Amino acid sequence: MPSISKTIEVAVPVRTAYDQWTQFEEFPRFMDGVDDVKQLDDKRLHWKATVGGKLKEWDAEIVEQRPDEIISWRSTSGAKNEGTVTFQPSAKGAKVTLRLEYEPEGVAEKAGDVLGVLDRQVQSSLERFKKFIESRRTETGAWRGTIEGSRVEEPTR
Repeated sequence: MPSISKTIEVAVPVRTAYDQWTQFEEFPRFMDGVDDVKQLDDKRLHWKATVGGKLKEWDAEIVEQRPDEIISWRSTSGAKNEGTVTFQPSAKGAKVTLRLEYEPEGVAEKAGDVLGVLDRQVQSSLERFKKFIESRRTETGAWRGTIEGSRVEEPTR
């Protein structure tokens, strides 16, 4: 599967950047091409996105999540993809790195892959995330639980 990796620094603390990233239903506000995300439970999500001019849907599961460090997922149906977003302290606040692996389908998506369309879309999404979180200065919500494979630990209060 082709992969893309992009990093951006945001001028908010790691906790703020991470907490915002756990609010998956907010992704359409800053992720290019993402039309809708429904969180089905702590581990499972249903996505709708426009890819190469076509509506795609898929289910994904979070396979690893540690507060202020990492969120990793993989698709379980529909458009094949997986990825990881990591969070590290930086001089400006937080360094956010998004790595995405995907399987292009059909001629249009394969051509888009060759032309770097998704690469630019990922970069644009990170820039929009930066603008979104820096203008707010606070997250819209947070989930501070941990996921390791099939084990989900709810956040402690």
